[in-house]
Amino acid sequence: MGVTHLLDYGCGSLLNLPKHLKVKQKLTYQAYDPAVPKFSKPAVPAQMVACIDVLEHIEPTMLDNVLDDLVRLTEGIVFLTVCTVAALKTLSDGRNAHLIQEPIQWWLPKLWHRWNLQTVQQTSECNFIFIGTAKTRLEATDGSLL
Repeated sequence: MGVTHLLDYGCGSLLNLPKHLKVKQKLTYQAYDPAVPKFSKPAVPAQMVACIDVLEHIEPTMLDNVLDDLVRLTEGIVFLTVCTVAALKTLSDGRNAHLIQEPIQWWLPKLWHRWNLQTVQQTSECNFIFIGTAKTRLEATDGSLL
């Protein structure tokens, strides 16, 4: 049976993901983005969590918190995309919109620690996809993940 509950973590205000989904069964779509008031209601765990072009925008000191929140919300599969280079946009304070600009080698240990790796694919020189599955309580080695 396919995914029936999808959480779009960091969905933004345009809700682009649902426009590209082709599903054959009923799908509960949950939009979550703390920066968009109408989607800022706390997210609930989902069978699949998609976090597309979000993680590089997180304040570096908050990244572990966000990754741990993604772990909490992932009941089955996590689908992440990350850009590893500077964005074309800057924030109002002058910083690059990609607050974290680190290579795939920097990201992977952080992700492997939290999920069982299914797929990693570098889609371009500066982007990659990570697909993982939730760890069981016995697989988790860090007490904060239990």
